[in-house]
Amino acid sequence: MQELEQLVAQMEAGELPLEASVAAYKRGSELVKFCAAQLDKVDSQVKVLEGEMLKPFSAEPNTGEED
Repeated sequence: MQELEQLVAQMEAGELPLEASVAAYKRGSELVKFCAAQLDKVDSQVKVLEGEMLKPFSAEPNTGEED
């Protein structure tokens, strides 16, 4: 993310010549794809954890006693 932020800042500031801007754009595209893949992977992991660990919320406290 830090590298992507730096590339965007340089491109927005107009500090790069045309060829360097094109190269920065290509690198930025690769970084965006990588970050999106990482987010998808983490999202999948969270969904697995939610499915295995979280239980529906009950408004009534469980006292351990049967009626």
